[in-house]
Amino acid sequence: MTTYLLALDQGTSSSRSIVFDAQGRLVASAQMELPQIYPRPGWVEHDPREIWRTQLATARQALAKAGLAARDIRAVGITNQRETTVVWNRKTGAPIHHAIVWQDRRAEPICSALRDAGMADTIQQKTGLLIDAYFSGSKLQWMLDHVAGAREAAERGELAFGTVDSWLVWQLTGGKRHVTDVSNASRTMLFNVHTNQWDDELLAALNIPLSLLPEVLPSAADFGRTDAEVLGGEIAIGGVAGDQQAALFGQGCFGAGMAKNTYGTGCFMLMHTGGRFQTSTNGLLTTAAAQPDARARYALEGSVFVGGAVVQWLRDGLRAIEHSGQVQQLAESVPDSGGVMMVPAFTGLGAPYWKPDARGTITGLTRGTTLAHIARAALESIAYQSAALLLAMSRDAVASGGTPVSELRVDGGACVNNLLMQFQADLLGIPVVRPACVETTALGAAYLAGLATGIYGSTDELSALWKAERRFVPTLGQDRAHALMQRWEQAVRQTTAE
Repeated sequence: MTTYLLALDQGTSSSRSIVFDAQGRLVASAQMELPQIYPRPGWVEHDPREIWRTQLATARQALAKAGLAARDIRAVGITNQRETTVVWNRKTGAPIHHAIVWQDRRAEPICSALRDAGMADTIQQKTGLLIDAYFSGSKLQWMLDHVAGAREAAERGELAFGTVDSWLVWQLTGGKRHVTDVSNASRTMLFNVHTNQWDDELLAALNIPLSLLPEVLPSAADFGRTDAEVLGGEIAIGGVAGDQQAALFGQGCFGAGMAKNTYGTGCFMLMHTGGRFQTSTNGLLTTAAAQPDARARYALEGSVFVGGAVVQWLRDGLRAIEHSGQVQQLAESVPDSGGVMMVPAFTGLGAPYWKPDARGTITGLTRGTTLAHIARAALESIAYQSAALLLAMSRDAVASGGTPVSELRVDGGACVNNLLMQFQADLLGIPVVRPACVETTALGAAYLAGLATGIYGSTDELSALWKAERRFVPTLGQDRAHALMQRWEQAVRQTTAE
C-alpha cells in the first residue's frame, strides 16, 4: 500500500502543496503567491478561481518534484485559511462574488445589529464565538444582501456556500461533494458545537437558508475522491481542518492543556481543552478542535490579526527593509527598542481585546529613535500580542480547575526568527519549543488524511513522530517581564483612547 500523503495548504497570502512520507518527513513542496484585492479600506477579497488555480498548480508541481503520480498517494489532506467566505452556483460552479477574506470588516454593521438584538450570549453559548465580522456567517449574509439576485437564488437552492476547504473539495471532486469539517464549520457563527449541527436559531438570526450549507463531517473522514483528470488519477480526500486546528493537530497537541502558537500573517494560539466546552471569561474563543472521529473536542483560541504582516508593512509601507528576512538583522543592530512600542492594530485588535475600531500606533518616539528601533518594536509587538493571549488562556485554565500552560509549541513563518522566539519565552516565563518540522499546518492535514485511510492507527502513533528542533528558555526575570507587559497594556490603551 502507498504511504505518501499530499497536503493542500491554502493560506491567506499563498497556496502551497506538500508531499509527506508516513514518518511526517517533507518529501517535496511547491508554493504560489495569492493576489490580494482591496476594494475599499477595511475590505479584503480573493478571487476564488485564483485560489483554485494556484492550489491545483502547486499540487501538480509538488507531485512532479517528488517524482510521484496519483497512484503513489494514499490520500489528500486539506487545510485552509478559515472564515473566508465563498458562494458559488451549484449548476455552473461559478462564484457569484469574490471571496470575502477573514480579515475583512465590511460586515460589522450586521454584527452590531446582532448585538443590539441581544444575541451575544446565545451565540457564545452555542458556538463558542464572540459576535464579530471575522466569522463567516455575517460575511455570507452581506453577500446575500448585496450581490444582485443572490438571496433569491439562494432561496431557490441554486447556490452553495463554503469556506475555502469546501470550495477546494467541490473543485477536486468535479462538483460531486459539498462538504466541510467540524473545525471549519465552527468558525461560521452558524454551527452548534455541542450538537455538531447547523443551528436553526442562528440561521434565522442571520437570515441564511439551510440549503446553502455544506454537509459537516469529522476532520478525518471520507470527503470524496479527486476527479481522475485533476491530478492524473483518483485519490481519496481523507482529512480537512481549518489551518489553526490543523496546526494544533500537527504539533501533537492532542490532550487538554497543550498549546501552540502559529506565527503567520496573523498569530493564532490554541490550547486544547479535551472534551470539555469551556467558555472564556478573558476574551478568548471556544472552538472545535480537529476531530479524528465523531467525538467532540474543543480548544480555547486567541487570534492576533496582525502578526507577521507587520514585517510586510515594514517592507512595503515604510520601505525599511527590502525583504522580510532582513528584519532580524535590523532589529538586532540595537540592544532594545529604545522605549518605542508599536501596536499594529491595522485592522483593529483581536483577542483578548476585541477592539474593532482600534488603529495602529507607535509610541515612545524620541529624537534618538531610528528605523532599527521601530523594526525591533514591530517584531516585539508580535510577542507582546501573543503573550497577552497566553496569559488570558492561563487565567481561564486556572479558573476552570486546570493548570497554566507549561510550554508553548510554535510554528509558522516567523517562528524561524530566533530573536522573536527568545523574546517570546522571556515575556511568557515558560519554554518556547520549535519543532523539527515547522510545516505543522500542512502536516496536521496530512496526519488526518493518514488516520482516515489507515496509515496511522491512533494519535499515539502521531505523538511519537513529533520532535523538537530547539527550546528557547526564559532569560528575563519575572519582574522585568511583568513591567514590560504593563508597558504594552498602556500602549494598547492609547490605541483605543477616545
